Amino acid sequence: MLYALTRPVLFALDPEHAHYATLGSIACASRLGVLPLLFPKISQPVQCMGLTFENPVGLAAGLDKNGEYIDALASLGFGSIEIGTITPRAQAGNPKPRLFRLPQADAIINRMGFNNHGVDALVANVERSKYKGILGINIGKNFDTPVEKASDDYLKCMDKVYAHASYITVNISSPNTQGLRSLQSGDALSELLDVLKNRQAQLHSQHGRYVPLVLKVAPDLEPADVAFISQQLLRFEIDGLITTNTTLSRVGVEGLPNGAEAGGLSGKPVFSKSTAILADFAAELEGKIPLIGVGGISTGAEAKAKINAGASLVQVYSGLIYRGPDLINDCVKALRA
Repeated sequence: MLYALTRPVLFALDPEHAHYATLGSIACASRLGVLPLLFPKISQPVQCMGLTFENPVGLAAGLDKNGEYIDALASLGFGSIEIGTITPRAQAGNPKPRLFRLPQADAIINRMGFNNHGVDALVANVERSKYKGILGINIGKNFDTPVEKASDDYLKCMDKVYAHASYITVNISSPNTQGLRSLQSGDALSELLDVLKNRQAQLHSQHGRYVPLVLKVAPDLEPADVAFISQQLLRFEIDGLITTNTTLSRVGVEGLPNGAEAGGLSGKPVFSKSTAILADFAAELEGKIPLIGVGGISTGAEAKAKINAGASLVQVYSGLIYRGPDLINDCVKALRA
């Protein structure tokens, strides 16, 4: 109810300004200690990737790119927090405007372009955080790093965040960094996973702790793509798969204001597409690799549908923009039931 009252004010602002205004308000409320009273965390432990998640509903990457609001966001009741996407060097991202609401469809289009302060800034923020729960760190490549050199950027980020992450997500599926999605196919994927798994083994030995490696893929995949990616995940013993990132499809937003903007579409229109891809991966992987379902969740029933399709955990982001933090506990309660 509280969010329903404040949403019209936020939606009157430019979406990117509203984004940071909301995060600032959450941080202020967290410092005052009121968030746990408004949004009590529901404990429903889930074992996944050798980790214990306090509940199966996590925050997807993208909301807190630099890890500046970890403690505040954790106070909303999430069972895990994923920050990033981070790149080795700070970058401004794509020109503004680059974030668009489509309220008629409960959708968002973004072409942010991995805007972030760089991996060193993120690590410093994580070190200042008091959060002790499951923290995923999502890594990517700088926009001006050639695709054939992408593994260098992923390794730089992996080296820096390994000691601070509960798991590391390799983002090769954003549509807003030129050429990035080409890493989802052929020799490029095999070579990248090989390099990353070798570095994971080295870091495991160096730090004395094993940090799971997770891949995040797009919803815009053909059956042959799903089969190939699944084979490579098994071949290189990747620890988890997040399905999915945003879509290039415009099904469900045709003719709407901002519906033709370039970028990745998220929110309700992507739910069916991302859940279908999740189910396809579940069929291919046969439970050998855990799946995290994200994309279009705006109700507890939709979170349950992701679990029924084969996910062990779910993540939310765009649904929070339209539903507010009550969505978190709605999803946890639906999964408990």
